[in-house]
Amino acid sequence: MSRLEAFLDNTPGEVRGVVMRDGRPEHLIIYRDDDDPQLRLGARSVGRVIDAPAGLKGAFIELGSTSAPGFLPLRASEKVLVGAKVEVEVVAERRESKGVVLRMLGAGEGAPRLLSPAPTVPEILEQLAPGVEQIAGRAAIEAGLEAEEEAASSVGKYPDTGLDLMVERTRALIAVDLDLAATPGPGTGGKARDRANRQGLREAARIMRLRRWGGLVAIDLIGVGHDGAAILSAAREAFGSDPDIVYGPINRFGVLQLALPWRRTPLEEVIDSRSVLTRAIAVTRRLKLELMSDTTRARVVARCAPDDAALAAPLVARLGPRAGVRADPALAPGAIVVEEG
Repeated sequence: MSRLEAFLDNTPGEVRGVVMRDGRPEHLIIYRDDDDPQLRLGARSVGRVIDAPAGLKGAFIELGSTSAPGFLPLRASEKVLVGAKVEVEVVAERRESKGVVLRMLGAGEGAPRLLSPAPTVPEILEQLAPGVEQIAGRAAIEAGLEAEEEAASSVGKYPDTGLDLMVERTRALIAVDLDLAATPGPGTGGKARDRANRQGLREAARIMRLRRWGGLVAIDLIGVGHDGAAILSAAREAFGSDPDIVYGPINRFGVLQLALPWRRTPLEEVIDSRSVLTRAIAVTRRLKLELMSDTTRARVVARCAPDDAALAAPLVARLGPRAGVRADPALAPGAIVVEEG
């Protein structure tokens, strides 16, 4: 039976939730202080129809925020008029240049506004890991950093089965390549191939959940001539029974195709290192970890690039008088040097 762990890190500027399964990160939920609450997954709002192009099978909805309008798909039997008020729920967060995707709940009244917020990070952790104690403190910070580091990697090697895994995303699809390394341990026969394929499906699904990816997925399995029913059963076990997941057959080249729904903003867009806010929060989290690791130090200061320091200063101030930040023009953006105050 799988062992679940849940971690909750509340660092100034950002709340993180991490779910680990058997010691490996599977989910990383991030809420930032500057997030628009109307654009989070599960938020319910009253919106106003601002455009309903003929033939598009959808409408653009103003939610009252300063962000781009949301898109409301419509069934053939559904019609809305420009200017009408509707009650909607966010079913997919924004990504790249796309706004949020909405679901119609019914007619709305009044000005565009938030009606009920999305679930909090602790509530999401409870949904993902029911009844599991949510661990805070230093362990939670380290779990979040581990999840972030693992999400940045595209390859994985698993000596127990000989699996060599690569997961990459393009604009068109997510490509998963499973190979069997030429190692003496696991062997290269049919059983070894099947074990590696099953592990590859599990690990690919975990990585996509961690990175919060959706869209068309093409999985190049090891070998050809597969038992289609067995592979499909393993894929359903790995990716889940979400009714919005579409499983396709294995083609004659040994490629399994499926389509995953988009739910949350891809992780790489949230924690983009080019963002000054991302770097400022990283400075704050690093100081918080240092303070927790050594409670005897009277004061700890982080040196970082001037832009990073300027944005980090009010966040670091919330850590208390033992923490400080100092601008250092000699450091590159993203570099952090921690020293005694």
